[in-house]
Amino acid sequence: MTEIYHKEHLLDRAAMVAMRAMIALQPAADLGPNGRAAFDDMMGKTPQADTVTYEAAEVGGIPGWWCRTPEAMPGAAILYLHGGAYVVGSAQAYRNFVGQIALRAKADAFIPAYGLAPERPFPAAVEDAEAAYRGLVAAGISRIAIVGDSAGGGLALVTAARMTDAARNRSVPKPVAAAVISPWADLALTGESMTARSGHDPLLTHGALEQARITYLGNNDPKDARASPLYGDLSSLPPVMLHVGEDEILLDDARRMAASILAAGSTADLHVWQGMVHVFPANLALLKAAAEALDIVATFLGLNLRG
Repeated sequence: MTEIYHKEHLLDRAAMVAMRAMIALQPAADLGPNGRAAFDDMMGKTPQADTVTYEAAEVGGIPGWWCRTPEAMPGAAILYLHGGAYVVGSAQAYRNFVGQIALRAKADAFIPAYGLAPERPFPAAVEDAEAAYRGLVAAGISRIAIVGDSAGGGLALVTAARMTDAARNRSVPKPVAAAVISPWADLALTGESMTARSGHDPLLTHGALEQARITYLGNNDPKDARASPLYGDLSSLPPVMLHVGEDEILLDDARRMAASILAAGSTADLHVWQGMVHVFPANLALLKAAAEALDIVATFLGLNLRG
C-alpha cells in the first residue's frame, strides 16, 4: 500500500474555516428520507463540467443518468455509485460531480439510481449495482471502472469484489479499476476515527451513521461482506485508489480498507488530505484540493480504462 499525504493549501485553510462556520449555523444533516431534498440541493451545487452532456437512460433494468464526454473511449465506461448513507442521494443530483470526473478521465460515466432505504433496504443497493454492471457488459462495454463516494464508495468496493468473483467463471469481465472517495467501508462502525475525529468532522456523526445503518440493514449483520467490504474477500481485486479527508470520522475506514486490500495481495493507493472533510472533492467551487483530487482520480481511471 502506498499512502500519500497531501498538505493543506493556505487558501483552502481559509475556505475550510468559513465552511465550518457556515455548517455550524445550519441544522444537523438529516440522513433519512426527509433529508433527501436538502442533500440533492447540496450536491447539485457542484459546477457543471464544460462539454459534458447528460442523458437519462436505463442500464441493466436500472434507471439512471449517463454523463457523456466528447472524447470518450470506445468500449469503456465508469460505473459511478453515489453517496448518501444508502438513504439519501440521487443519480440526478450527482450529474455535475460525476461529469467532472468523466470529463477529466475522458470516459463516459453511468450513475445508476439504485434503491434507497427504507423503501428498498439491504441488499437492494448491491443487487442494483450488480445489475447495472452487467447491463454495461451487455451493451458491449468490456472495460469498466467502478467509482463511488461515502456509502457509494463502500458499495463500489463491494461491487468490485463481487464482479471480480464473477469474472473467475467468465460470466463478466473483471473491473479494470476501482476508485473511492471517503468510503463507508465498515457498517459496524468500529473505526477508531469514529470517536477520535468526531470533534473535527462537521458533516458526519457516529449517531447519524448508526441511524442510517439501522434504516438500511435492519437486523442484518453489519459485517456481512455485501454491506461492509472491509470484511469481504479482497483477493484479486483490480487496482484500487482511495481518497479521504484527514478530519473525517471515516478516515480509518479508508486506512483499514487500503491495508486489507494489500494484505489480500491486491494493490491500493491511499491519499490522505490534511484539513479536509467528508467527500471534499465535491467542493470544486471552493477548494483547490478538490480539483487536485479529481485530477488524480481521473488520471488513474484513464490509465486503467485505456488498458
